[in-house]
Amino acid sequence: MILASQRAAPLPPDERRAALIESTLSLVLAHGPDVSTRQIAQAAGVAEGTIFRVFATKDELVNAAVASAFDPSPLLRELAAIDRAAPLPVRLVAAVECLQQRTARIFRLMDTLGCLGFTETDRDRRARSDQGVLIGQALVDLIGPGSGQLRCEPHEAARRLQLLTVAFSHPRFVGDDPLPPVEIVATLLDGIRLRPGHDALHPDSTNGEHPC
Repeated sequence: MILASQRAAPLPPDERRAALIESTLSLVLAHGPDVSTRQIAQAAGVAEGTIFRVFATKDELVNAAVASAFDPSPLLRELAAIDRAAPLPVRLVAAVECLQQRTARIFRLMDTLGCLGFTETDRDRRARSDQGVLIGQALVDLIGPGSGQLRCEPHEAARRLQLLTVAFSHPRFVGDDPLPPVEIVATLLDGIRLRPGHDALHPDSTNGEHPC
């Protein structure tokens, strides 16, 4: 039973829904989908009855929590907030940090759920494709101001950045040792071959300026 002093302050309906989803996602990531409404209520600091004033069933809430992990909106806001006046490598490192956080959470969620809830429908595939387009365009917009430094178009640079981020971050590929964002960006911009006067694996030595 939750004491009144432990309960969260009243919130507008949309904020209450978002708070329940966030608490539920954290529990699902930690324990899998078989969490109880009691656990959810305790994590969110509300009475169990509050859950059913927002969601018809626990399954509806769990499904909403899982779906929220794939929602690109937070990532798009983070990418939009990156300073366009910063040097291209700095912008890309910030973007990879955002991408890695999202990617790690999705991988962790998929591992937690296993095969549960991942029978993809045509609608799911279209939604995933639409999300990919939005994320790709956000990266293109981020890269655009530095496109004159690159030998490929911004959309191709964005595609390669996403591919490298996934390849160097996926726990099944890298275990517990993902490549740091700064090295992912160095690999994209400079490769791994040493060049005279430039150590490609340590871009900080160039004060953020990478020759392309």
